[in-house]
Amino acid sequence: MEQFEHPEPMLADSDEDSAVVVNEDLMSLASLTSSVRAVVHENGRTYASLGKYILPNDEPLNRGRLDMQNHHLLVTFNGRMHFAPGADTARRVLDVGTGTGIWAIDYADAHPSAEVVGADLSPIQPFFVPPNCSFEIDDLGKEWTWSRPFDYIFSRMMVGSFADFSHLATQAYQHLTPGGYLELIDGILPMASDDNTLRDGIALKKFSDLLIEASKNLGRPLDAANYHRETLLRAGFTGVTVHSYKWPTNRWPKDPKDKLVGLWTLANIGKSLEGLSMALFTRGLGWSKEKVAEFIKEVKRDFQDTKIHAYWPITVVYGQKPMSAASTTSGNATVPAAT
Repeated sequence: MEQFEHPEPMLADSDEDSAVVVNEDLMSLASLTSSVRAVVHENGRTYASLGKYILPNDEPLNRGRLDMQNHHLLVTFNGRMHFAPGADTARRVLDVGTGTGIWAIDYADAHPSAEVVGADLSPIQPFFVPPNCSFEIDDLGKEWTWSRPFDYIFSRMMVGSFADFSHLATQAYQHLTPGGYLELIDGILPMASDDNTLRDGIALKKFSDLLIEASKNLGRPLDAANYHRETLLRAGFTGVTVHSYKWPTNRWPKDPKDKLVGLWTLANIGKSLEGLSMALFTRGLGWSKEKVAEFIKEVKRDFQDTKIHAYWPITVVYGQKPMSAASTTSGNATVPAAT
């Protein structure tokens, strides 16, 4: 039976009625490497030349922010790296869209008997990694070419990277051993509030709506995570389970844990809003670089306003390939399950 977990509404802290500012020096993280190859320069940023990924892969955004995002998620999940029941016993693991490789490296360190492969469009991973961890540059929106199946496939914050998540789910299903798991962790758009403080007429609400519009115009819908459960079920996964979390935009919640998560949201996303939206708005809406910059100034004010009790819904969805199913390579040859 498919399972769901829904978070309780967050309560706003009545004492928090002013904007909040985070010390960016304290929240920033160092880059893991300074070498970036095969990039496209656009609006003063660099992007992966492979595929159609809409987020920059340069030093100011991707490297520091992706490592910060990793910690943000660990705080959100109370230190958990993964949720699928088969994650801790997997012997061959794929990290889809590995980014800086921080999750793959941490997983490899924690599971020295597992073989961990991280794949990404951009070569922004470090050179010195655990012996059981390796990285490949590949466009996973295309057909996968691995000849050996995986026991566990992990994908985190990849909404906007794929034109069709059903293709990802199908490819994962084909490249999993029987009994293997696929796990997807993503943010959901549109943004929400439980008390209607994220209302029409404010810049943050408009920003959320425009992100979806621009992404759909580009064929990379940012609301795809709303349908992850159905996507896994259609691909043939069983025991599909959903856990729901929230990323408050700042320190507005009353609960100390939620407040801390909100501070990390402000550090992780709040100071990167222009980089996150520049390609989307210039490519998908036809805006100029200057128009995007002016609009983001308004969005940042709303993002820091503790009177606006907005949050990003975060979803964790995982499912299991049936034990009776066969694993197939890209050549459709049957591969026996690992024993």
